[in-house]
Amino acid sequence: MSDILIPVLTLSGLGIIFGVGLAIAAKKFCVVTDPLLQKVFDKLPGANCGACGMAGCIGFAEALIKGGCTVEKCVVSEEDKRKEIAQILGVEVKVRLKKIAVLHCHGGNKRAKDKFVYTGIKDCIAANQVMGGPKSCFYGCIGYGTCGQACPFGAITMNEEDLPIVNEEKCTACGACVAICPKQLFSLVLIEKVYAVRCKSLDIGKAVMEACSVGCIACRKCEKACPTGAIKIINNLAVIGYNICDNKGECFKVCPTNCIAKKIDKAWTNIK
Repeated sequence: MSDILIPVLTLSGLGIIFGVGLAIAAKKFCVVTDPLLQKVFDKLPGANCGACGMAGCIGFAEALIKGGCTVEKCVVSEEDKRKEIAQILGVEVKVRLKKIAVLHCHGGNKRAKDKFVYTGIKDCIAANQVMGGPKSCFYGCIGYGTCGQACPFGAITMNEEDLPIVNEEKCTACGACVAICPKQLFSLVLIEKVYAVRCKSLDIGKAVMEACSVGCIACRKCEKACPTGAIKIINNLAVIGYNICDNKGECFKVCPTNCIAKKIDKAWTNIK
């Protein structure tokens, strides 16, 4: 009987000792989960795109609770989710006007000339390191789709002309394309704006036309035609001030090189 009792008592004693040890360790090293943090985090999209400037969605949730930022900072969340988060935190939420990424180039492989044959890595950043890329226009789209690869929402695809196409339904204006394009060809524009200058060249008119047939030649016709003064020639390039642009399209009508595009059925066209 003692042969069985001693091992049982020994194991029981060890169990009690280990149990007490685990209880102490659990109390000392436990991670307290903030239920408020969990509630806010559950309402976020979980994209971890970094557009808010925080370390992922959990970092954004923590900043919200501490008052380090506002709900509108998350450009990815849907309007109803932002309202739910604001209700949880007991704060007001402002209506965020939807923006989309717009490409300011229309050269591609049909209208923009090449200055040499590039045989390196098919990556815009890598190609840009070689004499500014293979395009004759130093400012033009290189066309290897690095922006599409960087988009966390699959909103950018390349067309047959080697130009990025932005899907308005999928675009969240997170700014990933803006940040990664070595030519700085993207900007975030309010979705209701239907005109855009599809050129970023700062060269003089003759040099522009030698490199691309749809570049801005700074002729100032658009500037003179705009009734609100929303478009100006700055450093040999037409620039639209969207804060006063009224969508009348007088600039589009008079542009001699068709570098100003119009959005029709969510697609940009340079054809009048």
